[in-house]
Amino acid sequence: MAAAGRLLASSRCLLAQSRLVAAAAHRAVWRGPARSFSSEDKVTVKFINRDGDTMVADGKVGESLLDVVVEKNLDIDGFGACEGTLACSTCHLIFDDDIFQKLDKITDEEMDMLDLAYGLTERSRLGCQICLKKWMDGMTVRVPEAVADVRQTVDMGKNS
Repeated sequence: MAAAGRLLASSRCLLAQSRLVAAAAHRAVWRGPARSFSSEDKVTVKFINRDGDTMVADGKVGESLLDVVVEKNLDIDGFGACEGTLACSTCHLIFDDDIFQKLDKITDEEMDMLDLAYGLTERSRLGCQICLKKWMDGMTVRVPEAVADVRQTVDMGKNS
């Protein structure tokens, strides 16, 4: 029985490692090799967290807002639970109206996931679906006060 337990644990580790390798390969294919980026490629984004804290992060043109949060290790609990596969609404963000009006058209798949989001507004989008463009430099996005995450019932900010 102990041997079966060790085999199962070993299998889980191998599966986790293969997922990490696949994710790294996916990033390399879509983003190209890791490189430093010039100021022409840099886009600065301000994130206002559930607790009202402002975090500033730089991303590269073409990266998604989810990528920026993950790569810069921003402290946004539960953000991006599905790792950008459009299978949850944990990367739900709220945009200022002037920015929202300029975003690419929302897809039916994104709209379906947004229907599951808490705190949905007319200016809500999923961070995994918004890719940075140079004109977005300096924009501010807000994280809603609550998030629907299948791993938890509801994650509420400290102010709630």
